Amino acid sequence: MRLNEIKRTLISVTDKAGIVDFARGLKKFNVDILSTGGTAALLRKSGIEVREVSDYTGFPEMMDGRLKTLHPKIHGGILALRDKPDHVSSARAHGIDMIDMVVINLYRFEDTIAKPGCSLEDAIENIDIGGPTMLRAAAKNYPFVSVVTDPADYTRILEEMNEAGGKISEKTNFALATKTFQLTARYDAAISNYLGKIIPEEGQKDFPDVMTFQFMKALDLRYGENPHQKAVFYKEKDAPPSAIANARQIQGKELSYNNIMDSDAAWQMACDFERPAAVIMKHANPCGAGTSTDDILTAYRKALETDPLSAFGGIVAFNKPVDKKTAEEIAKTFLEVIIAPGFERDALEILSAKKNLRVLEIASSAGGPAEGLDFRRVAGGLLVQERDTDDMDVKKGQIVTGRIPTEEEYQALDFAWRVVKHVKSNAIVLAAKDQLIGVGAGQMSRVDSVRIALMKANFPTKGAVMASDAFFPFRDVVDTAAAAGITAMVQPGGSIRDDESIQAANEHGMAMVFTGRRHFKH
Repeated sequence: MRLNEIKRTLISVTDKAGIVDFARGLKKFNVDILSTGGTAALLRKSGIEVREVSDYTGFPEMMDGRLKTLHPKIHGGILALRDKPDHVSSARAHGIDMIDMVVINLYRFEDTIAKPGCSLEDAIENIDIGGPTMLRAAAKNYPFVSVVTDPADYTRILEEMNEAGGKISEKTNFALATKTFQLTARYDAAISNYLGKIIPEEGQKDFPDVMTFQFMKALDLRYGENPHQKAVFYKEKDAPPSAIANARQIQGKELSYNNIMDSDAAWQMACDFERPAAVIMKHANPCGAGTSTDDILTAYRKALETDPLSAFGGIVAFNKPVDKKTAEEIAKTFLEVIIAPGFERDALEILSAKKNLRVLEIASSAGGPAEGLDFRRVAGGLLVQERDTDDMDVKKGQIVTGRIPTEEEYQALDFAWRVVKHVKSNAIVLAAKDQLIGVGAGQMSRVDSVRIALMKANFPTKGAVMASDAFFPFRDVVDTAAAAGITAMVQPGGSIRDDESIQAANEHGMAMVFTGRRHFKH
């Protein structure tokens, strides 16, 4: 295994966290440090001897810093193959010193474009040119050059140098080089995605013509949806704290592919409620949901009452922290995953008795479900859309029947409308003002979804309300609901037979609200 002695390093960092201590550590091995601008000033101020790159190259920084490291004495020192005599002789002939380590992190392009009011000019000025060029050169020449992009690596690099007498192994260099190309790929992707949405002097497109994203491996999974499928879980670099990718597992068995899918679905639905809420998810569809005015235990009990049989082996999400009493109730049922924005210590002690139960803690999502883009892979392509985060107030919908919903019906309709968007289409939800009563999911016929929801109902449906994720194609949906005692409905409207459905509702003395919004979920 090749070991490379670090005699000279170039340091130019935007993120200066830890750089002073790292440079001091290098100086213990008499490493010659080249540096630029603000980094050089910081190191000097900290009593560390450095050489300005401009002094070394004999060429001044210019053009507002656009030109400072793009010089043969820099890139020749990085790219030269030390085991090729002609490379070495050429370097000597032109006064090029070998650079054994490059320590660089880039201009904060992604942070810049995230700022409100960021102009195209600001974004362009924060595209790093010299940094990626040096990083790529150093990573390409990893057998001889160490390339450092992450302050988190400073400690382990110094530890290796201490153990190896100021040297770094080629194995370490390869790992650092791989990390570097991943960084430059992400950096270029951010620039490409940003510029790809801009139409100069006109505005912005919703999506770029070419879309590039990077995800980092978070977990190796035992298998995918089925044991014969290999699987892994990747996460976005800057996923919001309330995203399932940032949930912290406190206890339990390893998460499976299906656990993660269902946990995300359950959490997204729980976040749609402001009051204390509990959601039970099974195979990507809710089989229980409840809310309470003040306590999470009541919400959970209502969710469990929806369909106790289906809840067995399910995933439960809470939008509020779990307390001791709720944990005691949870422990009575076999569940796969519990996810919540916090757990009281007494609650965790109770849940710890169920060794296999996966307990996930996640940051609260008080602002509602996570926004952003939703991806769906198909053979040979990728479907991309905005997440369905619509939070329409049902009371702002259009009342199309002679009867207006009562206040309690409005509360129930609001509850049902929040639930139905998380049910696979064709979706029908039956509900009271604070409890899911029945679900009809994933059917080819909407009236069959109604029948299944009625069949699954664990409570009398007389006086309940109904929500549909899309319009009623025929009046049979209304007639079937009315026969079961449903008194009010909410649906998008928009069918060519809307008049027939409205007429049926009026005949049965039912109230109907059109939202003008559809909630298909495939």
